[in-house]
Amino acid sequence: MTIAVSPVVGVGLPRVVGASLRVPVLGGERVEYANLDHAASAPCLEQVRDAVDELLPWYASVHRGAGFASQVSTRVYEQARDSVRRFLGARATDAVVFVRNSTDGLNLLARCLPRHTAVVLFDTDHHAALLPWRGPHVRRLRTPGSAAAAPLELDRALREAPVGPRLVVVTGASNVTGELWPVAELARVARRHGARVALDAAQLAPHRPVDLRELDVDYAVLSGHKLYAPFGAGALVGRSDWLQAAEPYLLGGGATARVTDRGDRLAVAWSGAPERHEAGTPNVVGAHALATACDVLGRHWEQVAAHERVLLERLRDGLRSVPGVEELALFGPDHDRVGVVSFTAGAQDPGYLAAALSAEHGIGVRDGAFCAHVAVARLAPGGRALRASVGLGTTAEHVDRFVAALRSLVTEGSRWEYERQDGRWVPREDPRPLPPFLR
Repeated sequence: MTIAVSPVVGVGLPRVVGASLRVPVLGGERVEYANLDHAASAPCLEQVRDAVDELLPWYASVHRGAGFASQVSTRVYEQARDSVRRFLGARATDAVVFVRNSTDGLNLLARCLPRHTAVVLFDTDHHAALLPWRGPHVRRLRTPGSAAAAPLELDRALREAPVGPRLVVVTGASNVTGELWPVAELARVARRHGARVALDAAQLAPHRPVDLRELDVDYAVLSGHKLYAPFGAGALVGRSDWLQAAEPYLLGGGATARVTDRGDRLAVAWSGAPERHEAGTPNVVGAHALATACDVLGRHWEQVAAHERVLLERLRDGLRSVPGVEELALFGPDHDRVGVVSFTAGAQDPGYLAAALSAEHGIGVRDGAFCAHVAVARLAPGGRALRASVGLGTTAEHVDRFVAALRSLVTEGSRWEYERQDGRWVPREDPRPLPPFLR
């Protein structure tokens, strides 16, 4: 295993690919890239890259192949389910369905709900958790001003929900503010009203352990691209009965156990879950990458938490020293959170600041509404903000350089001229060369 020493807390951490990446800035220099956009997509772990390289010579069709390489790939794919199940503390009977990402997983779950299921969720969730649910029995609750009030709001909503199947959709950690939601408390309320619980763990799983049994959660989704495994795979994990009873998410090979020609129609017997919802050739490389990331992070939670805790404190302290900066919060500045901070900087345009941080300082942050438009519209004037997020690829120097650059931009302005193109700020003249593979 490749181990590096954290420059912040002196504890061994898994290394990420691109940790020494140098990017061009305006003026002709190259600087070490400060990636403060882990909340959008995290870099690849070196262990994940190595695992993929090890698999690729053996890559072949998954399931039903007689060739030895096909048997190896099938074994890799099925063992990946065990790693994901273990990472999430899932039950032995829970299905692990490989999907593209958390959005795909929640849309799949929405397609599998029994008819007339009442769905309750909070309105500041990420669009992946907010939008898939349809029908007259979907209720979106306004997010309260404190985490303690959220279970009370949920209790009131479930008391009024129609009789029948019920599902509560909860977020583990806000992708806007990083704040943790009281998942276990919300699950207890759901249980009192006979409801199941689906957890959007996309932003939580890269930072904190998730245990479905301990939280008493029925379903969870996560994304490999946020979990240091950017190879196009995610997972929906949870109770198999609703998945087993639903029509396949996609129709095609793999989802079918048998197809019979009846003359005027085709009679189809569908496979059981999880294969029922994995039609087509599966992404064995992505599943193996995701499983490897789960195994690596599962062995390093103490180091990951210590690393991020110090960096997050450093980041928030630094932002408080920048004139005009206001941090966004759903539940208040002292609420527990993962390494995600969104903020405004007075009347400064977030897109302009993000463009200047990149072009002049080699710093990557996110600007806009972060696919959580309702949340950002409620918390930020104008409905747009900046977001800085830390992870395994972040160092103290990255955080300090970001704070210093932001302070300079806010107090002195940029050194270069910018203009808007296709809705985004860009340098008026940008001589920075693209990498050779794009030329």
